[in-house]
Amino acid sequence: MDLVKINELIREKSLFIDNIRNEASKVIVGQKKMINSIIMAFLSNGHILLEGVPGLAKTLTIKTIADVMNLSFNRIQFTPDLQPADLIGTLIYNQANASFEVKKGPIFANIILADEINRAPAKVQSALLEAMQEKQVTIGNETYKLPEPFLVLATQNPIEQEGTYPLPEAQVDRFFFKIKVDYPTKEEEKEIIKRMSVTNNFELNKIIDGKQLIEAAKSVEEVYIDDKVIDYILDIVFSTRTPDKYGMNKLTSFINYGASPRASITLTKAGKAYAFINHRGYVTPEDIKIISYDVLRHRVIPSYEAEAEEYTSESLIREILDKVQVP
Repeated sequence: MDLVKINELIREKSLFIDNIRNEASKVIVGQKKMINSIIMAFLSNGHILLEGVPGLAKTLTIKTIADVMNLSFNRIQFTPDLQPADLIGTLIYNQANASFEVKKGPIFANIILADEINRAPAKVQSALLEAMQEKQVTIGNETYKLPEPFLVLATQNPIEQEGTYPLPEAQVDRFFFKIKVDYPTKEEEKEIIKRMSVTNNFELNKIIDGKQLIEAAKSVEEVYIDDKVIDYILDIVFSTRTPDKYGMNKLTSFINYGASPRASITLTKAGKAYAFINHRGYVTPEDIKIISYDVLRHRVIPSYEAEAEEYTSESLIREILDKVQVP
């Protein structure tokens, strides 16, 4: 295997990433992590769960990236009275020709922002998760493919929990990443104030389109991952299930559920995507360490005992990464 050749090839094929970031930064201040995560999710055919308080420019960031990538974008506000038909579409009776016609729902777009997913009842959440998994929906007796590429970004508001329907663990596991959107730094907020105090109509250049994005996703598969790095991924995931075997006896009673095999697959795919967006043709253990939080945050469920000791899934992951031997 010619690693130098792979490296050169990936560097060449990933050049557009910098252009996306530069173009998005005309509108967005900071939020580098969210921008990188959205690009990585596209390159890995995954979906993202976003958690953060309102007003952190989540919608603006996603809309800007959709513009730069020349993709269609729909924002769906999830509410307790939302029905699956409001999401996927329905059959409408046409009196003129006495037949039923399909009216497609807002889910037919490349990027879907499912705002406050935990406000909608379970049947609506299931309809969305099914669409995410199958990349198609059924209206009447017909099945319709969703546009490609297709990415769902679902937001959860961590503050208001009244009148919400929390996503079951098994469904949360279907999300590729769970990203915590943080407050901007003081410098970033100063820049936001300056930008928002005047009217700006930024002309954004289209850097890439859906077809090129699908091609780029194929290139990500060519990124080399060594067996030692795969073993490292397995050690991280297995230590969430049987911490005692890795010398972390204390964590045995602190973890309710460990990460599923989906976590191992996601860490591998995300590791390749992370190397790709950093113009590298191979995955390092450090890459895996960096992305582990976003991949495992919603897959490692702390027990009541852990919560009593003020352990979060975040601190459990930190402890695991500190203890598992790096190759």
